[in-house]
Amino acid sequence: MRWQDIDQQPCSVARTLAIIGDNWTLLVLRDCFLGVRRFDQFQQRLGVTRHVLSDRLRKLLDGGILEKVAYQQRPLREEYRLTDKGRALYPVIVHLAQWGDKYLADTHGAPITRIHASCGEKLDAVLQCSHCGETVGPRDIRIEENPRWRGKILP
Repeated sequence: MRWQDIDQQPCSVARTLAIIGDNWTLLVLRDCFLGVRRFDQFQQRLGVTRHVLSDRLRKLLDGGILEKVAYQQRPLREEYRLTDKGRALYPVIVHLAQWGDKYLADTHGAPITRIHASCGEKLDAVLQCSHCGETVGPRDIRIEENPRWRGKILP
């Protein structure tokens, strides 16, 4: 299996990685959630080449994660904004950051703290059952194969 064919896998993780799994892409998304919208701002913050940044932004546009929105007509200038599909990735970014804060922080600690605007307390993201509200971990989840995919996913 070649990387460019990863989106053909019968796996939601593989299909997601086909869009957001390249070098720099998650950092572009991180910056989107921090309010960065313009090409030059991304390039300045990330220090990535124009070619690589253009490629990653194009992939996010093609995947429906970002959209271009004009902020000036003459000359036409556009910025990148998260779509609903893109905003739905926020929990992924928060959980990745939280994992990094816990396991990879240096002596200075976490670089930023996420505060719940409603109550003013530090946010600790958790995976929660949408039915009963209970916090769940890997041992609390049972995997069931979709009958349409039987024999193609699980051994």
